[in-house]
Amino acid sequence: MAARYAIYYAPAADSALYRFGAAALGYDAYRGNDVSYLDGVDAAVWPVLTREPRIYGFHATMKPPMRLKDGVAERDLVAAFGAFVKEQAPVDAGTLVVRELGSFIALVPDQPCATLNRLADACVEAFDGLRAQMTEQELTKRLAPGLSDRHIEYLYRWGYPYVFEDFRFHMTLTGALAVQKRTGAFKFLCNKFEQIPEAATLTVDRLVISRQAAPGAPFVVLHEAALGTSA
Repeated sequence: MAARYAIYYAPAADSALYRFGAAALGYDAYRGNDVSYLDGVDAAVWPVLTREPRIYGFHATMKPPMRLKDGVAERDLVAAFGAFVKEQAPVDAGTLVVRELGSFIALVPDQPCATLNRLADACVEAFDGLRAQMTEQELTKRLAPGLSDRHIEYLYRWGYPYVFEDFRFHMTLTGALAVQKRTGAFKFLCNKFEQIPEAATLTVDRLVISRQAAPGAPFVVLHEAALGTSA
């Protein structure tokens, strides 16, 4: 299978927010290597709780992972990315809080932000012309029980069900957890995040291209650019 690419918001690599998220997952996507977990985690349990999101690195999805269609090269995506970020303005999106989203735990803005949603919508549309159509295997994997008709329509049209009206900005901290494990993990992450108040203010001021070289491989940041500048 060809490499997959995604457009993510990832905080600056040296920011308190990114250091917290990378330590929660045990992986730094900027460097492409494992890092130490947050102090106080159960070393025998925590890697299992974060195994799935660790592959993607600490981020918020703006354009979900995609393969490039025939005739489109990585340099074409990079060029499109450079043109896109140059036309976008940074978004002050309020305060981040730790929340349970269904069965997993994530950082989310404490209040909805329409400007941030519009940026995500623009990302979905701007890069879709470079996206290869999903394979039958990929569609089968995404066609999970519980998808609405609109989700299915978006999946076929945009390659992902949770876009536009169904988008919710979030930065994942754990995989899907049973209630008992989720309760303990939630309390732990809340406590840790409260200790770094400087990480709670969310300004979406940059985007990155993240690349997965092969199925199951971790995503690694390929390019980053501040919004309002060229890549």
